[in-house]
Amino acid sequence: MSRSTANMKRRRKKTRSKQQAVIHAAHRSAMITGQNKTVQATTFVPSMEQQPTRSAIKASLPPLTSSPAKREKINDWKPVFQQYITRCNQAETEQHSHRVSEFTLDQLHNQRLNERLARSRERDLYRGAHVAGSETKAEILSVNELEQEVVLNAKLYIKRKIAQDDQYYFEERIDQERIWLAKEENGWKITRVEPNTPERKPRYASTTVDWGSFSEVEEEDEPIISKPYLNPDLISHFRNTSNMTRYRREQAVAYADAWWNKPNSQYEEFEANCTNYVSQCLFAGEAPMLYTNRRDSGWWYKGRQQKGKEWWSYSWAVSRSLTAFLSRARSKGLRAVEVERADQLELGDVIVYDWNGNNTFQHSTIVTAFDSKGQPLVNANTVASRHRYWDYQDSYAWTPSTRYRFFHIHDYL
Repeated sequence: MSRSTANMKRRRKKTRSKQQAVIHAAHRSAMITGQNKTVQATTFVPSMEQQPTRSAIKASLPPLTSSPAKREKINDWKPVFQQYITRCNQAETEQHSHRVSEFTLDQLHNQRLNERLARSRERDLYRGAHVAGSETKAEILSVNELEQEVVLNAKLYIKRKIAQDDQYYFEERIDQERIWLAKEENGWKITRVEPNTPERKPRYASTTVDWGSFSEVEEEDEPIISKPYLNPDLISHFRNTSNMTRYRREQAVAYADAWWNKPNSQYEEFEANCTNYVSQCLFAGEAPMLYTNRRDSGWWYKGRQQKGKEWWSYSWAVSRSLTAFLSRARSKGLRAVEVERADQLELGDVIVYDWNGNNTFQHSTIVTAFDSKGQPLVNANTVASRHRYWDYQDSYAWTPSTRYRFFHIHDYL
């Protein structure tokens, strides 16, 4: 082999080695680039093997936010609650309970509702009245949602149109109920209903106030002031110059209609607020307070004092003590005469209720209107009511032992 031929072979071998080196380097570069993509994917997008572990951890913790599908699944009891309200409204209109009793599983409540509606139906038949229409709205005050059970507190705003002797009036009230729903195989069911009857829970009922001794407490004697005798009928200048104040019945009624379903921030609001509300109405009618600075006497209100001290008379806020106050004879100030029948009352007069018939009066209302038969319609505030028929047989608080006392407020106080 000549020298030129040997040199040509060596140059071909070097060229082949360089090409292989270039090809190998290019392939190595592609592999590095591919590794970088895999690392980035593992860092930002979990692999399928890692997802189950991550999902299990998430499921064990409450989610910070729910997806629309999750929210829809959690709230799937709401249509059942809405249907319950619709059926309650139908029951109020028809005054029959079957619309509700065929829908709920609480037999005790179904019986309780049936008895209440039956009383209302018989009473309205007797007075020649019937329900011409009804509207019920619901407000959820609180809700506790579990996987298989929901417990909620709700307000039911009920407005009924009452027809009587070709005349109409509207009656309104706000009931409260606690409702239990349970999830069963075929969906959510209402398993329990408890009406709230705060008018059966008088203020201070659980305290150590001795009501027996309170009924015997005497009012402070009014000072006797010597005055010359004058016959005002003979001297025109002295006619109607008494220090007494006229009871403004229309003002008391206007206040009662303005505040029947909301608290007046100028006064304390109680859980059992009926007598506090009635006292406010009487005061709005210019009934003068009788200040004694003793909580067990007089009829007065000064509000909550320093360190939260309650500074008002029991008679201002407690039905039984207001009953005792109105029962006593006095020559001036807020005073009343007890009458035998409800139809003897006038606007701005007071009715008190003893649900158990044991002389413990627990509820107070004020007369704000009359039906076409001359029977009183009343306002109240514990279970907020406007133009409600006075006997309360449409209330869960009513019992066959219920007793009433009717107080006609004097025209001059």
